Amino acid sequence: MLTKRIIPCLDIKNGRTVKGVNFVDLRDAGDPVELAARYAQEGADELVFLDISATEEERRTLADLVHRVAERVNIPFTVGGGISSVEDVSRLLHKGADKISVNSSAVKNPRLIDELVAKFGSQCIVVAIDAKQIDGTWKVHLVGGKVPTELDLFAWAEEVERRGAGEILFTSMNHDGTKNGFANEALAKLSELVNIPIIASGGAGNRDHFLHTFTKGKADAALAASVFHFREMEIVELKQYLREQGIPMRL
Repeated sequence: MLTKRIIPCLDIKNGRTVKGVNFVDLRDAGDPVELAARYAQEGADELVFLDISATEEERRTLADLVHRVAERVNIPFTVGGGISSVEDVSRLLHKGADKISVNSSAVKNPRLIDELVAKFGSQCIVVAIDAKQIDGTWKVHLVGGKVPTELDLFAWAEEVERRGAGEILFTSMNHDGTKNGFANEALAKLSELVNIPIIASGGAGNRDHFLHTFTKGKADAALAASVFHFREMEIVELKQYLREQGIPMRL
């Protein structure tokens, strides 16, 4: 059985790690380079770096900061934010990223997924989907959750897989930062619809939330931020607990 993954996320704004609730009310969470080094040392399976204001500010991802992080970690490192071309991806891979995450740019131009997969391979391309449940329906949102669309989460996930993406990073805007648990019902439906790995994001608050997203949500990986940034939970202890509960974990 494939091991499940625990992935800390560095949301970056103005060169600092930040964390909010429901995508707003951001507070400082520390230096991304130091946090990344700490997580690599403490047993994280992978690391995600999201330049959350790059798309809104219509600029490229902070490549130099990506390079500084890459120099300090020895685990798979995914970078997202403001990526909209083959050239953007080449530049970030050259700076040390292992995988690339695209979000708004892929919704606006779905053929971008095809182009990136053809150039770099499925294993390198993650499609991030930020969605909000409104009146019982999950709708995709763009530009760091600021721009709603009529695009259905599940229909988009199926298209993303058809176009060759290697993974989906699904963030529930309803659950983000609430520490009330992941969107396990939506995650379970996603895992039934597509055959590529699903990374669960949004809502981690305690050890059982991680357990439930693997058992009830059928997620392949669980991503979290504030519980790790502010040392509310230690990664190695979390992974030991999950293994004791029968979840396959790399220790």
